[in-house]
Amino acid sequence: MDCPYTPLEYALLNNWQRDFPIVTHPFAEVGLKVGADETAILATLQRLRERGAISRVGAVFAPRRIGASTLAALAAPAQQIEEIAALVSARPEINHNYQREHRYNLWFVATAADQAALDAVLTAIELDTGCPVIALPLENEFHIDLGFDLASGHKSVAPVASVSARQPDNEEKRLIAALQPGLEIMPRPFRQLGETLYMEEDEVLARISGMIQEGMIKRFGVVVRHHELGYRSNAMVVFDLADDIVDGIGARLAAEPGVTLCYRRRRSLPDWPYNLYCMVHGRSRAEAQPVIDRLAFIAGAPATTLFSTRRFKQCGARYFSDSVANRRLVEPDNA
Repeated sequence: MDCPYTPLEYALLNNWQRDFPIVTHPFAEVGLKVGADETAILATLQRLRERGAISRVGAVFAPRRIGASTLAALAAPAQQIEEIAALVSARPEINHNYQREHRYNLWFVATAADQAALDAVLTAIELDTGCPVIALPLENEFHIDLGFDLASGHKSVAPVASVSARQPDNEEKRLIAALQPGLEIMPRPFRQLGETLYMEEDEVLARISGMIQEGMIKRFGVVVRHHELGYRSNAMVVFDLADDIVDGIGARLAAEPGVTLCYRRRRSLPDWPYNLYCMVHGRSRAEAQPVIDRLAFIAGAPATTLFSTRRFKQCGARYFSDSVANRRLVEPDNA
């Protein structure tokens, strides 16, 4: 299949989904690596964003290092699916919202500053839609999201480090809130970010580098849109496995070609018994199906496959409201 992208576009899409330079002139630094000047890099990324090939350039936060998040689902009446999906998507806490082939036909990801705020969002969605919501929080991650190889449709593999959540301090919350929409595509985006936060550019760079090193940010770079890049068969493959073998099987499935994400989630009995999830992206169902069959063979259990049929919303996670970024810290008045 012919590549619809120029060599420069392809290099930016495929090679800069991670390890983006956290320096004063990051786009110029990228240009040095790919043999283009800063102006060409900026123009190309802007064009890719306008075409929908990328959603942003910026941080992908680790879901268990800050705030609270969960995958959730509801069973919407078929004749109301668009109305209900619109109600769910309207909430800023929702960053992904898909229709999938199952009785539970609307699947979404919710993030919030803490568990209480997350619970309130899910309760509000139940009240708004009249549909019970099942929440399926992450329990173990077997493949960390380090990007998507456009040549093969496979992920970049790396061991998943153990994590421990901590509450970000006030300045980190402000920085996270400002990073959520992505960087401005401009010569010195970190200086611009600092100006909105009343931080020096060097402090912004140091704090972001620290969050990457700590694992609070799991990757920093170009965030691509699979569907627009030709991978239009998005399948969530789930298994109901015994608790004493699920982690071992999960580690094996995570290493399989074609698996873009793999994780264990809490069951929601009695309606949803599944505890192991794999995401498979293919250019077609015919391309994805052999991967799914292979996963079922390795797991030694039947695979339940939920292909997505419509994407209602896809954006970066929002742990904190935009207003948090604008809160300048004020020292207590001791006079």
